[in-house]
Amino acid sequence: MPLDKRDFPLIDIRRHLETGPIVLVTSQWQGQSNIMTMGWHSMMQFSPALVGCYIWEGNRSHAMIHAARECVINVPTEDLADQVVQIGNSHADAGDKFAATGLTSVTASRVGAPLIAECYASFECKLFDDQLVHDYSFFIWEVVKAHVADIVAPRTIHYRGQGTFMVAGKELDFRARFKSQNL
Repeated sequence: MPLDKRDFPLIDIRRHLETGPIVLVTSQWQGQSNIMTMGWHSMMQFSPALVGCYIWEGNRSHAMIHAARECVINVPTEDLADQVVQIGNSHADAGDKFAATGLTSVTASRVGAPLIAECYASFECKLFDDQLVHDYSFFIWEVVKAHVADIVAPRTIHYRGQGTFMVAGKELDFRARFKSQNL
């Protein structure tokens, strides 16, 4: 059945396009660590595993991450929503975000930035391409190490704009169809 659509403000289209999970990006530079909340990222290639993301140049993490040329992308679940919002609403100058939120910093194996123990997945990343950083604050990362807990259907949180989130819900399984089409 066709849907009745209306004009929509362009500034708000992200509420319909940014449905990937919110991530917490950790960085480490010159003895300082930081955590930032990020919702704008995209898988760009599978082998090597490349992830593109936008990090606003006014964010302290932008300078730290660009200088270090590495980070960790941590994927929280619904139980960490309060910490996600707290991190998103705080500035790096406010102090240690790990201590302020009760999250646990874990040493990564391939990069200097820490993993977050409470996140169900953590992806250690090295800068793959920085050609778009100056003009668009767009980083392209190669995931060099992945750590993922054995959770079948993680209840990730997805930002919808204007302070609202949705939680990943019901999973649809079409694997049988994909196998029959050799995809």
